[in-house]
Amino acid sequence: MQPELSYQEFETAKLVERKLRSLGISVRAKVGGTGVVGLLKGSQKGNVVALRADMDALPVTENVNVPFKSKREGVMHACGHDTHVAMLLGAAMLLSKHRDELHGQVKFLFQPAEEYGGRGGAKPMIDDGAMKNPKVDYVFGLHISGTDPSNVFALRSGPIMAAPDTFKIRIIGKGGHGSSPHDTVDPVFVSAQVVTALQGVTSRMIDQREPFVISVCSIHAGTKDNIIPDEALLEGTIRTFDEKTRVRAKKYVSSVTKSVSRAFKAKAEVNFKENEYPVTVNDPSVTTKVMQILRTIDETRTVVCKPIMGAEDFSRFLQKAPGTFYFLGTLNAKKGCTNTNHSSKFKVDESVLKYGSLSLAKLAYEFGKSNAVG
Repeated sequence: MQPELSYQEFETAKLVERKLRSLGISVRAKVGGTGVVGLLKGSQKGNVVALRADMDALPVTENVNVPFKSKREGVMHACGHDTHVAMLLGAAMLLSKHRDELHGQVKFLFQPAEEYGGRGGAKPMIDDGAMKNPKVDYVFGLHISGTDPSNVFALRSGPIMAAPDTFKIRIIGKGGHGSSPHDTVDPVFVSAQVVTALQGVTSRMIDQREPFVISVCSIHAGTKDNIIPDEALLEGTIRTFDEKTRVRAKKYVSSVTKSVSRAFKAKAEVNFKENEYPVTVNDPSVTTKVMQILRTIDETRTVVCKPIMGAEDFSRFLQKAPGTFYFLGTLNAKKGCTNTNHSSKFKVDESVLKYGSLSLAKLAYEFGKSNAVG
């Protein structure tokens, strides 16, 4: 009911800290800003396993009538990060009750700012030592999914989520009266040609066998119906699963935009957001074992999903330790849980949360053993 936007998760972090301490778990707060790291030591030697949940909400007005509806105007947990926190706290409760049977140590990573993009929240936590002291051997992340049926775990080996690259294009023309376009360099007209031409990057310049998306999602220009403006601003995103394709795609977006603009006597400035998330890559051998473990959970089903063009900050944790990112479905028409993540009507089937907590606890327990992966 009290969702908080990226880098503003102050009360959420305090709640997490209190709950972890009540379970006898040591806590380090303000990690990378508002992040929280809990550490639970088992009674037997073994590996260090990290479990991650993101905490931030989205700038969306909630349009679902539930008992826990957001009390903050214009902010809601439209991507289910509140359920991620709940499931990881549930896993912490389970593991703390069975610490005498636990091998190694478990790190609980409560991360801010996954929705922010660019710098995000994983990198600041990593820079602040979240994956060290003790060094993490395996890392796992769970995300609720509005497109998979309730009680279904979905995952795959290798690349599972794309790298995002956000671009801004400024087309500079020469404004004037709408009745005399020949006396102007119309940036609105040039923008239309650029949007069309950029689709040629997808269909004619990048290998069709490479998963690749380019979308221009925003165009802003002008102030009145009879005034041709001086410039237009376009914003969009590129999604790729391969670093070479990523580099080529950015190069082509820039060159095509500038060439088309120049052909119509306009100038173009193309800028890409720095430090965007890398591709989320699941370790194959780890993921094979994860699937085996998930299939032991009664009343659930585990499936291999297709690559997803969305992006994930968890990718940075996977660059520091082998692990797996996986999904838990919450699509349930009988309960009115039919809208996708990021929708103002997103609603979670709460009955699945116990399976999420159990899955995280089982992964920590099994991968804590010294011979976890042969």
